[in-house]
Amino acid sequence: MQLDKIVQYHKAMADPTRIRMLILLSHGELSGQELADRLKLSPATVTHHAMKLREAALLHERRDKNTIYFKLNRYFLEQNAKASVAFLFEQHPEEKEEHAVENEKLKASVLKNFFTKDGRLKHLPAQYKKKLIVLERIVSELEQGKKYAEAELNEFIKKFHDDFATIRREWIMHHFMFREQEVYELNPESMWTKWEDVR
Repeated sequence: MQLDKIVQYHKAMADPTRIRMLILLSHGELSGQELADRLKLSPATVTHHAMKLREAALLHERRDKNTIYFKLNRYFLEQNAKASVAFLFEQHPEEKEEHAVENEKLKASVLKNFFTKDGRLKHLPAQYKKKLIVLERIVSELEQGKKYAEAELNEFIKKFHDDFATIRREWIMHHFMFREQEVYELNPESMWTKWEDVR
């Protein structure tokens, strides 16, 4: 994981209020108002801290009418913590090179086995790491900075696979994209769930 992502993670965590928010959310999903009440803060203050945590991909957020609900992203919390330790005890150059070669072989194998010659996806892999490779392969054909209506995104996904709803949902879950009022946009690649980091 890149140094800037590790720094962003620690900046997001370097606030007592945000730590308390994460502790509360470790017990389950809460609305912004519920967090404000429990922390004795204004909703605006909770929104500010939630934005910092969301930028580091530590929170999931969903809207239900006028209420925003927050949920802990345990995967990213664990991955960032592990990445911080790994960064301090970095692999030797020869180990890195060997790992990179193994990753390239795996990626080539997955793309060969799960896509037809004309680029259609046969089915989503059950194995998590392989699924991320497939999701990344498809989403990489979308344009950074472009806003996609849901219908437009569905048509794009159908070029690869008929189950557009599942793929669209997986992109949101793994931070490839974010959705606001049925409009979708790519997240920066630094926020994507990286299959290379999955052990």
